[in-house]
Amino acid sequence: MAVDRSEKALETAIEADLLEAGYVRGLGYNRDTCLDHDTLMTFIQTSQPAVWQKLEKHFKSDTANQIIARLVKELELRGTLEVLRKGIDLFGQQIKLVYFKPEHELSEQALVRYEANRFTVSRQVHYSNQHQKSLDMVLGVNGIPIVTMELKNRPTGQNVNHAKRQYKQDRDPRETMFKFTKHPIRTLVHFAVDHDLVYMTTKLAGESTYFLPFNKGYNGGAGNPPSAGFQTEYLWKEVLVPDSLLEILQRFMHLEVDEKDGKKKVTMIFPRYHQLDAVRKIIADVKEKGAGESYLIQHSAGSGKSNTIAWLAHRLSGLHKNNEPVFHSTIVITDRVVLDRQLQGTIAQFEQTLGVVQKIDKNSAQLAEAIQAGKKIIITTLQKFPFILDKIEQQQGKRFAIIMDEAHSSQTGETAQKVREALRDYTVSEREEIEAELAEATTDSEAELIKEVSKRGRPSNISFFAFTATPKAKTLEMFGTYDGEVPRPFHLYTMRQAIEEGFILDVLANYMTYKTYYKLSKAIDDDPELDQKKAKKALAKYMALHPYNVAQKVEIIVEHFKTAVRHKIAGQAKAMIVTGSRQQALLYYRAMQRYMKEKGYPYGVLVAFSGTLYDDVTGEEVTESQINGFAESELPEKFKTDKYQFLIVADKYQTGFDQPLLHTMYVDKKLSGIQAVQTLSRLNRTHRAKQDTFVLDFVNEAETIYEAFKPYYEATKLSDVTDLNVIYDLKNRLFGYQIFEQREVDAYAEVFFRPKNRQRKGELAELHRIVDQAVVRYNKLPEEEKAECKSALNKFVRSYSYISQIAPFTDANLHKLFVYVQMLVKKLPNTNTGALQLDDEVQLTYYRLEKTFEGSIDLSEGEAKELKGLTDGVGTIEEKKDRLSAILELINQRFGTDFKPSDRVFFEQAKEEMLNDEITIHQAKNSSRENFIRSKTPQALKSFLATKNSNEQLFKRLFTDKDFQETVLHAFLNEVYEAARSIEIEE
Repeated sequence: MAVDRSEKALETAIEADLLEAGYVRGLGYNRDTCLDHDTLMTFIQTSQPAVWQKLEKHFKSDTANQIIARLVKELELRGTLEVLRKGIDLFGQQIKLVYFKPEHELSEQALVRYEANRFTVSRQVHYSNQHQKSLDMVLGVNGIPIVTMELKNRPTGQNVNHAKRQYKQDRDPRETMFKFTKHPIRTLVHFAVDHDLVYMTTKLAGESTYFLPFNKGYNGGAGNPPSAGFQTEYLWKEVLVPDSLLEILQRFMHLEVDEKDGKKKVTMIFPRYHQLDAVRKIIADVKEKGAGESYLIQHSAGSGKSNTIAWLAHRLSGLHKNNEPVFHSTIVITDRVVLDRQLQGTIAQFEQTLGVVQKIDKNSAQLAEAIQAGKKIIITTLQKFPFILDKIEQQQGKRFAIIMDEAHSSQTGETAQKVREALRDYTVSEREEIEAELAEATTDSEAELIKEVSKRGRPSNISFFAFTATPKAKTLEMFGTYDGEVPRPFHLYTMRQAIEEGFILDVLANYMTYKTYYKLSKAIDDDPELDQKKAKKALAKYMALHPYNVAQKVEIIVEHFKTAVRHKIAGQAKAMIVTGSRQQALLYYRAMQRYMKEKGYPYGVLVAFSGTLYDDVTGEEVTESQINGFAESELPEKFKTDKYQFLIVADKYQTGFDQPLLHTMYVDKKLSGIQAVQTLSRLNRTHRAKQDTFVLDFVNEAETIYEAFKPYYEATKLSDVTDLNVIYDLKNRLFGYQIFEQREVDAYAEVFFRPKNRQRKGELAELHRIVDQAVVRYNKLPEEEKAECKSALNKFVRSYSYISQIAPFTDANLHKLFVYVQMLVKKLPNTNTGALQLDDEVQLTYYRLEKTFEGSIDLSEGEAKELKGLTDGVGTIEEKKDRLSAILELINQRFGTDFKPSDRVFFEQAKEEMLNDEITIHQAKNSSRENFIRSKTPQALKSFLATKNSNEQLFKRLFTDKDFQETVLHAFLNEVYEAARSIEIEE
């Protein structure tokens, strides 16, 4: 007999698994009420016999009808989820409709009631009096329908997309079974299922129904891994089994209310698979191991991180082990106001009591009070934390969970150390070890040193939960899970999976790069010797801020936006221009305004930079708010409006800025590593009308961007971990410079760690006197050795701060050196002599922009890129000197001089015309360069007029853009001046 491959066979298999898991077959749904009356009454009678008896005494044979009528009314008013959580009242009696699993096992009665819940599976459910349509499967809890499923079988030619279409086209959202008013009044979630994939939605809305993937992910991307059975059987074998379904109802599902432009949007949130999986796996691990562990959760943008954090915070705040709370307080460190609101709103739906979430928005005393009062969930910001921690007393005997929203490197150094010191309490064995060391201390200063060193390392009473999409090597080492030698994220939802599942857009799918070809020449007779590195930097700045360079790019940007971008996202598309400096941002803003005015284009432009800048146009200092005409804080909301299409940024809005209408990015800044990923990812937010994104990059090559993104596309890995001996290698290097001795370090530590009750006047001066000896010796080092030595000193401070977080260092001598070097580096003279300015020494001779790449940067290609752990990283710093002419040649070779005739013929013709004039040659030979340029400007313009046919586009720019004209004239007449002076005149 052939194997049954029909849809019915899948239905039968699912039903069999559910029955084995504790479900029973449903007794039948009433089409008027969409409730299983018999199952509901059986549950109430068995779980609440006293309540049933009192109601039956009053209502007699009509008891069941009265309960049903009251329940139907309450479901309409309050929705299924709230009714399940809080029950209903009837004639002075509270009727529970479900019993959730208690957090601890202290109440035997609570466990008995939990076991009384009845879970039903019903097949081919006819849910309406209006037609004979039926749902493939409905799962209910105590007679109330919760889950619907439409099943499709790939061997019969149908798949999950047919199931989604069935929900959209054949399931009327006005039917009681699916109705969603201010909340769902019956079923809460709907699954479209085939053998390979699962999708879900919490609201049917006809063709507008939005389905989310509910899949595990496979090989770093979307889909599901191979299975011995059905690839989707995790849905009914793991997620929908009784214990799991009740936990989701109790601790995960909630109504999310979003108010925008005066409109309320209400969404029933059901966790996506990776969110559910992450929270459950973390909780299981914490329950097994207790406090003192670290967890790195690498979840991509688009992962729904805010909800994951809210669920995790709530679960941690109520978690018990051996009937004792695992944590006394859960502290969430975040910079996002939205997360505060979301935590408050989400947890209010789970808890019966007010004040579970405490926001720290005043001062340090507020945090100390919250911790001492045992507030369950405390929200604070990273900026406030260092100031607040100073006033927190050590909380002996208390345990803490600290959730870090977007764990950056700033949280892996001294700030994290302060968190640990402020909240640490020692185990008995730790205290005994410290006390033994203290007993052997020969001085009070040594005792204080032992106390401080003992505070470092991993605390046993704090667990860290670090969320990030782009972990650095330091973050992995600090918070990662060590199964072997190399740490890994505890839980992973990759950028690749988020893209493939449609939660974010692939910002590298449409990428275009331009290369700037230009030639610089000297504008002075001298050929000064300059530091090569500084000169290259100065020349790069000269080009970045050159008006002609900016004007050319502005034309490309605006015209590209006009032809290719403005119609995107239903005509609402916006663009960001990323610049490398504040001055460049302002230059772009002025050039954009001029070009818009000249062309009559209606696009609005905003600029974002910090502090004040000198504005060449107004001749005054200006701020971002003065230019834009409103406060900095208003910019995100203003940019949303139809008035503005461009936002020019300089180190602002390149992280944490979520604007779904942002479609295109124009990049005129060197990007690499995490900065490249975070900056370009501003484009990845989805919008119902947004189909793609675009990047036009004037600076970076496609290969550079590929190298930056590749480590974060799937699981971020380390090629190796930090060698903890690095810190000792650095220590030996420092002593090798012979600017201090161990006895001076010891003397410094003796004063520095002297107890407060033994401190005396003049101790600060004494510390300075000790360190000053090293400063004197440092100043006698050769110049090239000074920079190398200072770099090593700074590296030692950073490395010790970092390494002491990932390994429990108890080396007192190393800690003495650390506090000594901390002060020493602050006292060393600044070796930076300032940046070079070459604006008057060089001139732009040739310039051309050329497209070099257009297409998709495919991250699926190539081997995975791994990050590297900490190395000593101190090399020889060599200051190279070279002549300005040689440096210019290097720069020109680097940027290319493959110029087309059309790029230079215009100027060559004009130059030839001027050099045919003997008066011009005579003036060049007998005038200063400055006087020659000033006097010959009118003649140069006439020469340009005579050659306009050779390059009409360049000619037009010369006579419409004043800044461009001045720059070109200066460069052109410099060239004529040099050429004229070299011509020999016959006597």
